[in-house]
Amino acid sequence: MNTAIPAAKARTGVSGLDTILAGGLSAGHVFLLEGNPGAGKTTIALQFLIEGARLGERGLYITLSETESELRAGAASHGMIIDGNIEVFEVVPPESLLDADQQQSLLYSSDLELGETTREIFAAFERVKPSRVVLDSLSEIRLLAQSSLRYRRQILALKHYFARQGATVLLLDDLTSDVLDKTVHSVVHGVIHLEELTPGYGSERRRLRVMKYRGQAFRGGYHDFTIQTGGVVVFPRLVASEHRTSYSRDNVSSDIAELDLLLGGGLERGSSTLILGPAGTGKSTFSFQFLAAAIGRGEKAAAFVFDEELGLLFGRLKALGMDLEAMVDAGLVHIEQVDAAELSPGEFAHRVRDCVDKSGAKTVIIDSINGYQAAMPDENSLILHMHELLQYLNRQGTNTFLTVAQHGLVGDMKAPVDVTYLADTVILLRYFEAAGRVRRAVSVIKKRTGFHEDTIREYRIEASGLTFGGPLIGFQGVLRGVPEFVSDTTSLMSRDSGDGGNS
Repeated sequence: MNTAIPAAKARTGVSGLDTILAGGLSAGHVFLLEGNPGAGKTTIALQFLIEGARLGERGLYITLSETESELRAGAASHGMIIDGNIEVFEVVPPESLLDADQQQSLLYSSDLELGETTREIFAAFERVKPSRVVLDSLSEIRLLAQSSLRYRRQILALKHYFARQGATVLLLDDLTSDVLDKTVHSVVHGVIHLEELTPGYGSERRRLRVMKYRGQAFRGGYHDFTIQTGGVVVFPRLVASEHRTSYSRDNVSSDIAELDLLLGGGLERGSSTLILGPAGTGKSTFSFQFLAAAIGRGEKAAAFVFDEELGLLFGRLKALGMDLEAMVDAGLVHIEQVDAAELSPGEFAHRVRDCVDKSGAKTVIIDSINGYQAAMPDENSLILHMHELLQYLNRQGTNTFLTVAQHGLVGDMKAPVDVTYLADTVILLRYFEAAGRVRRAVSVIKKRTGFHEDTIREYRIEASGLTFGGPLIGFQGVLRGVPEFVSDTTSLMSRDSGDGGNS
C-alpha cells in the first residue's frame, strides 16, 4: 500500500493564516496574493520572508512598483527588521529606456523593458539563491506585456524558472490594471484573495479567502483579519464541530431558589440562555446573577459588554450586592468593553474563544446581541455567527447568557433579530401594570434540556438583588403588559421595599 508523503510547508508567519492553509504554503510552488491597494499584501509578504529568515532561509523581495526605502520604512512602522537574510531588489527601468533620444524606433519600448525586467529578476535570483521570493507586483508586468497571450507566457516562464530552483514564491497583484484578467489564477498553485470593506460607520473591515489550493484541503469561506502594529492577524472562521470536549451535564444554580424553581431546578451545564425583554427590565442583572453564582462555586467567568460603560456597570451591580470589580481584580472574571464600530464579528468570536481557552471560563455573558448585531451592520450572517459561537461554547461545557433588548415597553414588542430558536433556554421579562404600579414579571418560555415551570412570577430589583414572588395566579394577559384581574391580588408582591436598578 502506497502512503502519500505530505508536502513540506513554508509557514507564512501570519497569525491564523497557517491554520486556514493547513500548515502554510506548499514549499517549492508559486502562489498568488491579490487585493486592492491597502488590503495588506505587502505586510503579509514581509511577514512571509521574515518567518523564513527566522527559520534560517534566504529571502528575496523583488519590487517593481515601490522603492526599497519605502518598503523598509513600511516594515519599520510594524517593527519588522529586514536583516541580512532578506535582500530587497528594486527593479528600475534602464536609463536608455527613460531617455527619449535613445529609445528604439523599430521596437516598442515595452518589449525591451519586459525582457530587461525578466533578465534582472533572474539575475537577482541567481545572485541571492533564496528559498523564498516575493514579486511585487504583477500589475507592472501585465502592463509591459500589453497582451493577454504575452502576459500568460511571461508568467509561465517565471513559474517554470522558480519551480526548477525549488523556491516558494509569492506573487502580489494589486488588481489595478485588469481586475477581470484571471490568467495567473490558472497558472499558480494557490490563490489568496484579500478584501477591504468600508461600512457606513466605523473603521474598515478586512477579510480574506483562499480561492484555490491545488492538492490541499483548506478552510474555505471568508475570514476576518486586521492590520495591527507588528503585522497582519487573521481570525479563522470558527467551526464548532472541530472543538468537542467531554464534561458532566449537571445543573447549575442561580443561587436564587425561586428562579431555580422557575427553571426546573437550574440550567444544564453547557447550554445557552437568552434573556429577552424591553429596556430596564433587568436583563443584565439576571445574567450577572448567574455569573456571581458561578464565581461562588469557584469557577471562572467572562463578560463581553457592548452597551454599558464598565464604570457604570460596576457601580450598579455593587449597589445590588455584586462586587464585580473585586471579582475582576481577583482574576476570577474577565470583562471586556466591546466597541461594535471597531470590531469585526470574526475578531469578536476569536476573543471569546481565546478567553475561554486560556482562562477556562465556564460562564460567558454577551450583553447584548443588539450590540453584536451593530458590529456587522452590512452582514446577513449574524445567525450563522451566533450559531457557531454558541455551539462552540456549549461543547466546552460553558454556560452562555445572551441579552436582547426588545423595542417598546408594553404591548406588542419585537426584537431586532430573532435568535430564540438558537438558545437552549429563553427567559422572558415584561413590564405590567397592576394596582396602580408598574411591575415586572418573568417567565421561562423555552427550555430544551428538561422541565421548567409554566408560571409567570413577579420579581423586583432591590438593594439586596433580585427578589421573586409566587406565580401570578390572579391575572391573565401579564405578558401583554395590561393584565386582566380574574380573582384576587394575593399573588402580587408587597410594596414594603422600593425598586432599584435596571438592565
